[in-house]
Amino acid sequence: MKRNLTCIVCPLGCSLEAELSGGEVVSVSGNTCPRGKKYAIEECVNPMRTVTSTVRCQNGSVVAVKTDAAIPKKHMAECMTIINNAVAHLPIRVGDIIIREVFGANIVATQNKE
Repeated sequence: MKRNLTCIVCPLGCSLEAELSGGEVVSVSGNTCPRGKKYAIEECVNPMRTVTSTVRCQNGSVVAVKTDAAIPKKHMAECMTIINNAVAHLPIRVGDIIIREVFGANIVATQNKE
């Protein structure tokens, strides 16, 4: 089986073709650097994503947040449920951990909030 991808690691946006056999990537073509090959393999075997969202604050406002590391794509909906049920307490600074250990990442603030 072949899978066509566009690499998102850098601005070049290489058109990649990954060949899979038995759920494993056996070859990658079209990449201009090693990062493209790594991206194609990860995207085919275990796609990962950084989640960005907002968390409600106890005063009714919201604070922008993101995962501090990529999480498995298959857990994005569960991650959003956890984020949607959280309440942050002010004051908040960029980088503050709002929720610890969500599928291997922390949910951190990406803005200051008084």
